[in-house]
Amino acid sequence: MNEKGRFRPFPDAEEDVRTWHGIPDTPQTRSPAYRLAFDDPDFLMRDELRPVRLQLELLKPEMLMIERQITSTMVMFGGARIPAPGSEGATPGLSALSSYYRQAQEFARLITLRSVETDCRDHVICTGGGPGVMEAGNRGAAEAGGISIGLNIVLPHEQAPNAYVTPELSLNFHYFAIRKMHFLMRAEAITVFPGGFGTLDELFETLTLIQTRRMAAIPFLLFGREFWEGIINWKALADAGTISPSDLELFRYVETAEEAVAAIDAWPPGLRTPGL
Repeated sequence: MNEKGRFRPFPDAEEDVRTWHGIPDTPQTRSPAYRLAFDDPDFLMRDELRPVRLQLELLKPEMLMIERQITSTMVMFGGARIPAPGSEGATPGLSALSSYYRQAQEFARLITLRSVETDCRDHVICTGGGPGVMEAGNRGAAEAGGISIGLNIVLPHEQAPNAYVTPELSLNFHYFAIRKMHFLMRAEAITVFPGGFGTLDELFETLTLIQTRRMAAIPFLLFGREFWEGIINWKALADAGTISPSDLELFRYVETAEEAVAAIDAWPPGLRTPGL
């Protein structure tokens, strides 16, 4: 029997690691060559091992989601710089956007009240795990008594997870591409709040997947018509023919959390199947 109570005819990986760490200290056993490959950080960090690291980064969050029996998520994209109302030190421009912090918080609270009814298996709030809109989303979920996911990423400047992410679902990534896959693999709706380059990247990549039918046309909501129409001239793209007029129907504008929940509920049922 192993430590998990299952019969194993061969020693498992943990047992072999403990065994080899207890062997006599000799020039041979001190050599990096002697380390078990999966217990050798220097080996795992080599450039040639990038495919293995990609696979591990895809697999670890997936296994944690399965263990928690999470079947669907509500994704919240938005700016890390959006302050809570009343925050000190924010620029006038950012202060003008602070109302979206409250709307993000309230949206997450309303959705998580539904999630709690499913034992937090469905409709689980999923953010980037950082400050701003992400913090607001995780905060609203915590206030509703539910769980939430935070998909953080290592950046050159320090970015610790916000205090409201469920610790067991606070994940950290090296690869942006794998992180974005995990945002979408269980998504049943996408909400996008005002933000910068990162938010725009997430917005356009997701819309591209939906436009090209590589992903189901799940509810896709942009909070703040005035903000988004000032940033993106959607009509000019359609008029130029670089997108189809029908592509403008892939998303909806909303202004409040209540309006967003209603829009999700009213989305055509045939377009709801998540998947990537």
